Amino acid sequence: MTRILGLDPGERRIGVALADLTGTIASPHSVIDRRSEDVADTVRVLCAEYDVDRIVVGLPTSLSGVEGPAVEAARVVGTIVAEATGLPVEFHDERFTTVTAEAALIEGGVRRAKRREVRDKVAASVILQSYLDRKEYPGGGSRSRDRD
Repeated sequence: MTRILGLDPGERRIGVALADLTGTIASPHSVIDRRSEDVADTVRVLCAEYDVDRIVVGLPTSLSGVEGPAVEAARVVGTIVAEATGLPVEFHDERFTTVTAEAALIEGGVRRAKRREVRDKVAASVILQSYLDRKEYPGGGSRSRDRD
């Protein structure tokens, strides 16, 4: 079985998440520091190590749907990792993911300094989990509603 890798590209760091082998649960994995690591090489190694068959990149579209400079930067990351790995890359809306990740970390009692270390990879897992949920339930409905 293969996995899906999720990326939350930022200016300085890229959060990384991995789906489980069933494609049901996304988990935070790591953070790529763009200043000291080669993004293409790091993602290529991760994809080989975890037998990844698809990459999901968060697309920071504005609330109005306008695609600004951050969207273009995310698309560039997608292009770089697609060329480096030869894997298909899909983009997924990432609105509110950093806010959601931060809120979850605060609620979990994670101290401010530690939150800074893990926020990006938690945001990547929020993006990937949203992607996985939409793939399983294309109408966007919740699991409990879909069973009724």
